[in-house]
Amino acid sequence: MTTVVRLLLLSILALMAVMVALKRYGAFRWDQETQDLRAQLEAARATGKPHRYSPRELDGLPAPVQAYFRTVLKDGQNLISAARVEHHGTFNMGDEREMWKPFSSDQRVILRRPGFDWNARVNMLPGVPVHVHDAYVGGEGILHAALLGLFTVADMRGTKAAAEGELMRFLAEAAWYPTALLPGQGVQWTSVDHHSARATLVDGDIMVSLLFTFNEQGLIDTVSAPARGRTVGDRIIPTPWQGRFWNYEVRDGMLVPLSGEVSWVPADGIKPYWRGDIRKLEYELVL
Repeated sequence: MTTVVRLLLLSILALMAVMVALKRYGAFRWDQETQDLRAQLEAARATGKPHRYSPRELDGLPAPVQAYFRTVLKDGQNLISAARVEHHGTFNMGDEREMWKPFSSDQRVILRRPGFDWNARVNMLPGVPVHVHDAYVGGEGILHAALLGLFTVADMRGTKAAAEGELMRFLAEAAWYPTALLPGQGVQWTSVDHHSARATLVDGDIMVSLLFTFNEQGLIDTVSAPARGRTVGDRIIPTPWQGRFWNYEVRDGMLVPLSGEVSWVPADGIKPYWRGDIRKLEYELVL
């Protein structure tokens, strides 16, 4: 083995050792951030709501909303106070052209006060993950992404637009924990037509509304907004937005979707950016 080859091999081994050390340290730092965010979620948690669902709560709601709750809930269903969701799927990391990358994530959700932390790992290249926190905590919207968990590539928080966008996400994803959509949990429903209704949720000084469309089986098919903050570079641009749900199955007595797709819907056509399936769904119920 020549000296040049030996030096090359040593350089490669040294680089690999540095990468391993960076990944381990980055994972450690990221875990600390996750623990901090989730401690803040718990600190903002509220109590004092009813324990069980009653069909009497549906009186006066739009017809498709009543049909939805009668389809997915049973009389006496315990309300959900918190949930843990694990996803896997693909995420489009490109702006001008599609660049789908595999991801896995775990998400902690508190229903009252509304909040969540989506902790994702997107594999940009083999062995080179981008860690992402997309969260709504204590009324604040947070998006933080870091290569290897160390080198920040996006950090947006503290603005009203960010808070509104994240609270919209919470409201849309309530299809996974349907008792959160009951009027007793703070959601106001207004009629639109025979197959859709508008849901409004207020948290502090943040108010968001989404259009829910229901299919022939009475289940949530799509959730949409005429404008949600889309991150483009260092700016947030209001853009039409839509989520789709399917593959409904029973979990803890409730009928919930296990597959979904999320898209931006600009003037030049629909642009999906998240496609995923739930691989684990755990509820904390109010007993």
